[in-house]
Amino acid sequence: MTAHLMTSTSLSSRPPGPGAPGGSRPLPPPALVVVAHGSRDPRALSTVRALLERVRALRPGLPVHLGHLELNEPLLTDTLTGLHARGTARAVLVPLLFGRGHHVKQDIPGTAAASPLPTRVAAPLGPHPLLVDALQARLTEAGWHTPADGATRRASAVVLAAAGSRDPESRAATARTAELLAQRLGVPVVPAYASAAAPTVPEALRALAGRGRHRVAVASCFTAPGRFATECAAASPWITAAPLGTHPALARLLLHRYHQARTAPAPAPTSPAPA
Repeated sequence: MTAHLMTSTSLSSRPPGPGAPGGSRPLPPPALVVVAHGSRDPRALSTVRALLERVRALRPGLPVHLGHLELNEPLLTDTLTGLHARGTARAVLVPLLFGRGHHVKQDIPGTAAASPLPTRVAAPLGPHPLLVDALQARLTEAGWHTPADGATRRASAVVLAAAGSRDPESRAATARTAELLAQRLGVPVVPAYASAAAPTVPEALRALAGRGRHRVAVASCFTAPGRFATECAAASPWITAAPLGTHPALARLLLHRYHQARTAPAPAPTSPAPA
């Protein structure tokens, strides 16, 4: 998914000035604003901040900021207001989310459109091979290895645990990520959800057991520790991968989505509907 959303104020709509074509200096790169959901678990905020430090280390000099949708500060609205007040010319908002659910389709674009700062909204993180890199690495760290013998392989599988959404596009993204991970691991990978969608992780585990697959690991498609990750791990009969956290592939994926949104052509203006 490489489509991006834009607010009504385009990144290129500012008048020419010192940093514009024909001026004396090139425009600085847009600020990267990572948009996290927010969590009551204090480990989530510290993990996201550490992830942003990894992004900064990969791109020294790129302004990298954090904004939350809820539950934690800074809120996205405050981050955008602060950037505008400090003279930031433009920003790209990169959702720290894994599919095109309500937050990506409504909340983030709505906040961006209400901001005086020209912005683009990047695609969510999934599905993408870099996301699969991080999921596979966390599974390996937890003790997963794909068995070489056929009998053990036929008894093996992975449940991909995700937050869940009522939006079918979001569930499709999780299902596609599961397909990509299955191609890497050589065993079935079943998407399952902590809320708002089916199957749940326990339901997926029971279904796999009914098919004779009892050697089942749980891959955590979560950014950071929190209630959902904890509940999914508690249901696991065997190994559970840690949340993706500060894995280098996740930091690279945030930068990839930033560059996609930054360099994508501006959408054509829409004509007003006839009276």
